[in-house]
Amino acid sequence: MKFEALSLPGVWEITLAPRGDARGYFMRTYDEALFAEHGLARRWVQENQSLSTEAGTVRGLHFQRGEHAETKLVRALVGRLLDVIVDVRAGSATFGQHLAVELSAEKQNALYVPRGFAHGFCVLEAPVLMAYKVDNFYSPAAEGGLLWNDPALKIDWPVDEAITSKKDALWPGIADLVPVEIPEGD
Repeated sequence: MKFEALSLPGVWEITLAPRGDARGYFMRTYDEALFAEHGLARRWVQENQSLSTEAGTVRGLHFQRGEHAETKLVRALVGRLLDVIVDVRAGSATFGQHLAVELSAEKQNALYVPRGFAHGFCVLEAPVLMAYKVDNFYSPAAEGGLLWNDPALKIDWPVDEAITSKKDALWPGIADLVPVEIPEGD
């Protein structure tokens, strides 16, 4: 595995290393010791999958608040997508800044997203099957979101007309967002 720290504090791109032959390949998708060496020790408590069947689908930007905030490890098992995160942490020097990384089954890469970041993605090549490891249990009451196409964020989405949910079209923009408080120790 190759670990690369990205421009926002605590965010990493992790490139997996499949070992293969004519039959296919085998690879580790997570290694607790290697993650700990990079200061990324987490207890993953839940793993989720998301299937998007059409190119141009946008999901997000989602997060959990307070004690329910989640660290995520996301990757594409099938397809190709533009994964986008936005820093929404209270008091953060990079509040409102975003980062976009292409994730794909071909690249075999993953994105480590710390607590306090809104997360979303746009399907570039469908279908996209994503896997998410999270270090906290989902709480509907702690759910939050940020308007994916808020012009103030200046995210260069690769679509003009996105396929999105009604809910995702109604989240507030960054100017109206209450920043996310992260519990001590995170």
